[in-house]
Amino acid sequence: MTDIVKVKTGSPAEERGSYSRLVAVDNLIFVSNTAGRDPRTKLIPTDLAEQTLQVLANIDAALASVGSTLEDVVAARVFVQFPEDIDAVMTAYADKMRGINPTLTLTSPPLGSSEYKVEIEVTAYRGAAKANVQEISISL
Repeated sequence: MTDIVKVKTGSPAEERGSYSRLVAVDNLIFVSNTAGRDPRTKLIPTDLAEQTLQVLANIDAALASVGSTLEDVVAARVFVQFPEDIDAVMTAYADKMRGINPTLTLTSPPLGSSEYKVEIEVTAYRGAAKANVQEISISL
């Protein structure tokens, strides 16, 4: 039988929107679009790099709750509020995700609040960090 774990953080948005921060279906893990609010201070950093790293820290904490890590991420979707912020956000993202190299979708739609400069959603596979990885280069 399939095991499903749904993780809630107590966020008012999760209750209002009736969603889970993370849903794990056996080893396949889906993490909802996540903002950079520091769970201790409840503040969102205004610095783009700090906000991006806080988003990734929030995602890592959610993954840890089901025995996973950022290193298990296989797909990421990065939403940047303002197109002029893409380079700064992606530099911080790349510094943290280098070597993990998930697939990536990057877009610049309006986000839920103007203080959210970046939100990230990921899919992970528990154990991917320890898997045998073959990297293939192709020409397109």
